[in-house]
Amino acid sequence: MQRILMAFTLIAALCAAWSGWSWYAAAHDDEAAFSRLREHVLREGAQAVQNLNTFDYREAEKGLDLWAGSTTGELHRQITEGRADFERQVAKARTVTSAEVLDGAVAELDERAGRARLLFAVRMTLSPPGARAADRRMRLIAELTRTSGGWKVDALTRAPGGAR
Repeated sequence: MQRILMAFTLIAALCAAWSGWSWYAAAHDDEAAFSRLREHVLREGAQAVQNLNTFDYREAEKGLDLWAGSTTGELHRQITEGRADFERQVAKARTVTSAEVLDGAVAELDERAGRARLLFAVRMTLSPPGARAADRRMRLIAELTRTSGGWKVDALTRAPGGAR
């Protein structure tokens, strides 16, 4: 009887050791960490793309602040330097847009350089004054850069054949 208990104790100890090692290996797996980073970059990129395609002329200041907070580099500079002109244009046009990211994918991610290229399918609803709202689907390419404030868009372009 004592041998049986000793055998079960040994088997339990081996199972516990194997489980602990497996858990440790999974928690420190570089591929798992990279996968989590990809998901994080995709979430931040999707939110930024949605922000950059949503605008209400009645809340222009808030919208432009959101655009500025979602961007970096040359795109950020263009938004901040052209802010006054853009506010006048949208006040005159009185247009409201809202966007929904339908799908997205990370095409490239360089963790060391802090750069990523993402692809998105976006539905934008355009509501011009006095007219019926219209949906427009687009495929967009977003270039992101890691900043101290997170991943920000520094370029946003249409993918070839990207509008329907």
